[in-house]
Amino acid sequence: MNPYIGHSSQLSGAEEYRLVGGKGDGMRLLRVYNGKGVEMTLSLDRCADISRLTFKGGNLGYFSACGYVAPAYYENTPMGFLKSFTAGFLTTCGFNNVGSPNVDEGEQLTLHGTIGNTPCEYAYWEEDEEKIEAHARVLDEGIFARKLRLDRVITLYKTENKIEIADTVTNTGDVEAPLEILYHMNMGYPLLSPESELYIPSFNVRPRNDRAAEDLDTWNQVIEPQANFEEQCYFHDFDEKGLAAIYSPQLDAGLAIRFDTKELAYFTQWKMMGVRDYVMGLEPGNCHPDGRAKMREEGALDILQPGEKRNFTVTIDLLDGKEAFEAIK
Repeated sequence: MNPYIGHSSQLSGAEEYRLVGGKGDGMRLLRVYNGKGVEMTLSLDRCADISRLTFKGGNLGYFSACGYVAPAYYENTPMGFLKSFTAGFLTTCGFNNVGSPNVDEGEQLTLHGTIGNTPCEYAYWEEDEEKIEAHARVLDEGIFARKLRLDRVITLYKTENKIEIADTVTNTGDVEAPLEILYHMNMGYPLLSPESELYIPSFNVRPRNDRAAEDLDTWNQVIEPQANFEEQCYFHDFDEKGLAAIYSPQLDAGLAIRFDTKELAYFTQWKMMGVRDYVMGLEPGNCHPDGRAKMREEGALDILQPGEKRNFTVTIDLLDGKEAFEAIK
């Protein structure tokens, strides 16, 4: 017991809120902070994704013009995802599809699937001297349909500025089910600006299409917002350990994303330098964002058998100062 404080929340903790007004009215939010400068907001009605992330008061993620949008407003149409794409720091994409709308084995699949618009069945948090753990369960299940369960634990450490996302996806049905997942992590201003430094030590970079190929030589450069900018995607190949880092001189801070390629074999860099649509996605996944049919065609689609599960872990290190960023490199 600390004799200097009346309540532990003076230093760190978690607090749950509900939004009032707009399309986010009634949504549950969980604010978690570690007392060392990291504060994040989990959107419990949107897959417990990280809607906001700040470090020492500086914003790190991108918040789209959609703002907070409750799941009830989701339109299950090929491109309906965009009308409720808050983005935030993290939007989970999947499980039935990641990326482009397509038709796979007779099933019409929408942009980025539906899991990111699915509320948690329940959520709770635990705190000790070293960490705060937020637990959530999300069900992607239906009658005569796939039955997948996500058990998510997001840990914010108190001894260091580090976040860990640990997910377990289980097939709770009696038939096999495809599984696609992509951690759509979105860097935003002021972390993202023309002065930002991007570091992705992949051994190979491939443009997704002709538009991306136009600027392949400058894939790692951040430019000013451009009117009518057309998005560009680059696929990065790693050996065993995946890493992507970004540093902002304006904030004198940055972050590093780490993942295991045995779990998440693909990494997509989404470069969108538009006016107000100014964002860079750093996105590990078990698939690329060209849709499930394409992954099946390539023989790379992950299939979960009844009772089978997959574990995925992504860590985010918050970097305090240029030296911390250089140490990553």
